[in-house]
Amino acid sequence: MAIQGVHKIVVGVRDQDRAKRFWSEVVGFEITTDVPYDDKGNRWGEITSADGVTSLVLSTAPEDLKRFEVRDELPTGNFFFYADDIEKTYEELSAKGVEFSARPEKQPWGWWAMFTDSEGNRFALQEKNPTS
Repeated sequence: MAIQGVHKIVVGVRDQDRAKRFWSEVVGFEITTDVPYDDKGNRWGEITSADGVTSLVLSTAPEDLKRFEVRDELPTGNFFFYADDIEKTYEELSAKGVEFSARPEKQPWGWWAMFTDSEGNRFALQEKNPTS
């Protein structure tokens, strides 16, 4: 029984509905869970990647809204998204209004870019095969 990968990642958001719209309507993830989980009006919201492997838990909990040291040249998320064709993905998402603070660029470890979600989180994007 080996660990096989990452399944869910918590992402802090200020506005869960706005974040759900961004990730589903713009990026193309599917809303897979949206249910209340307490009597204070909090909701458990999950969106799942197109390949069905990874879910983002969109959390408004104060502890999940904390950011790493914010520096313009670095992502605030501590994980990388991937795409099969980073340049095509960049063009498609840019056309939908997604802001990229780093356009696709070949680095010694492979192609990468950085985009910002509706909540101000910055995420790294890398080609699935980083050696190409």
